[in-house]
Amino acid sequence: MRTLAFWDTSALVPLCVRQGSTPRAIALHKIHDAAVWWAAPVEIASALARLVRMKQLDSSDWSKARKLAKRLADSWSVIQPSNVLRAKSIQLVERYHLRAADSFQLAAALEWCEDAPQGRVFLTTDQKLREAALLSGFDAKPL
Repeated sequence: MRTLAFWDTSALVPLCVRQGSTPRAIALHKIHDAAVWWAAPVEIASALARLVRMKQLDSSDWSKARKLAKRLADSWSVIQPSNVLRAKSIQLVERYHLRAADSFQLAAALEWCEDAPQGRVFLTTDQKLREAALLSGFDAKPL
């Protein structure tokens, strides 16, 4: 039986394009459904566009990756923006060494688990975000 985990965008992109962390992401996706922050589709689109600009992804692979991202997104549980989540994000950037976008990811994860992160899985490839998730009480698994 699959359980729900919070997936940071950095953990979702390897499901859409082949990267070093793709095998681990696929293995984790087989056991964890995804709860994601509302902006995850925009962040994925940005990551894919950056890979095209860096010539690490051609237009055909980009098209396939976008379609795969859309299919994956159809099954996600999405944490919507709110004033409470924004206030929590401000607290997180003051508490941890996080960029604004990462603070929204962690705040969304805390919203998802109703501020009870113990035993909840948080997936990311970002080391600073992983450390902040661990300090917040999540079982933050590296990819």
